[in-house]
Amino acid sequence: MSANENVQQVLDWTVAEVGVPGIVAEVEDGDGTWFGTAGVADLTTGAARRRGELVHTGSSGKAFTAAVLLALEAEGRLGLDDTVNTWLPGVLDPGGNGYDGDLITIRHLLSNTGGLFPTGLAPEVAQRYATRAGFARHRFDTSTVADMLDLAVSQPPVGLPGERFEYSNGGFHLAGAIIEKATGNSYADEVERRIIQPLGLADTYVRPAADVGYPDPHPRAYSKLFFKDGTDLATLTPENWESLMEEPGLPPLDVTEVNSSGAWSAGNVVSTTTDMIRLVSAMAGGTLLPPAQHRQMWTTVSTEGGHWMPHARYGLGLFEFDKSVTAGRPLRGVGGSLWGSWFFAVGTPDGRHTLAVHTNTEWKSWDVLFKIIEAGFGISVGR
Repeated sequence: MSANENVQQVLDWTVAEVGVPGIVAEVEDGDGTWFGTAGVADLTTGAARRRGELVHTGSSGKAFTAAVLLALEAEGRLGLDDTVNTWLPGVLDPGGNGYDGDLITIRHLLSNTGGLFPTGLAPEVAQRYATRAGFARHRFDTSTVADMLDLAVSQPPVGLPGERFEYSNGGFHLAGAIIEKATGNSYADEVERRIIQPLGLADTYVRPAADVGYPDPHPRAYSKLFFKDGTDLATLTPENWESLMEEPGLPPLDVTEVNSSGAWSAGNVVSTTTDMIRLVSAMAGGTLLPPAQHRQMWTTVSTEGGHWMPHARYGLGLFEFDKSVTAGRPLRGVGGSLWGSWFFAVGTPDGRHTLAVHTNTEWKSWDVLFKIIEAGFGISVGR
């Protein structure tokens, strides 16, 4: 059985056993391009998923943010070891919740090692979006940059700068604000000029703050990622959140129309599997950035204890799997999850073999990721 046939089996299994409404996978390697699908794009009409759908890529957008800042460094316009206070004086005020903008650098922000707390677990976010009732009230709210920067420091640090990895959208929101301060342009314009246009990503864009839908073709998005009614969201922690989720068996909520402006430079990019394969191939293979910046992008840190994906190290906005679990094969990629969407793209460092996958519901199991990697790359992932 071919690798692509094995991938198709995993797609079928994901729909039948994991409960994903629909899933697509695209593979590009020395034999050309293959595309597979299982399940549906729309639970009401039963329409099938198809090639070329525009989807939300979640935190895959962090790679765009990191690449823009690395490009600015290559031009001598800033340095990764510049402190936050160099560019955003006063935003990180040690007299507030304990963050010191003279100690946290751009490199810390992009590697999730700045000591910022995991923004997604902020009580304000949970109260607005983490229950079905809260989501219904707030799904079309727009977040400003000022809102996001306030949220980034709304809880105390989880460690000293450089001490440990903790996945935090807030750090990437600070990074986005630095891009705008350093260039005088919008974050979206810089991503367009430095990444989308050079790579020819014809179906990729930073989602405007006012957008609540997607151009056609696109799948419907479905969510069951809500906490139980009556949950005291103030007790939410990285350790206990899974135990507080609502009971299985409830129908999914259609969350296709939603305002995702609060993701911004931490991951608000819409794209296709084809475009994201091109992006990951360029970033993994070193064809987008100068050699010095490429090396920095892939200088990784341990994610152990950082409440994130298992068996992976983190670079600047991207990840690299530990070779001990990928049969010695180096594999690099991006990934992210948002309401009704989970996306990942993984490839070899030479950029010659890359696969991209999207489900029209959030992350449900790391088994989906690892089974597809096993099938697509012909390896046995040790977990």
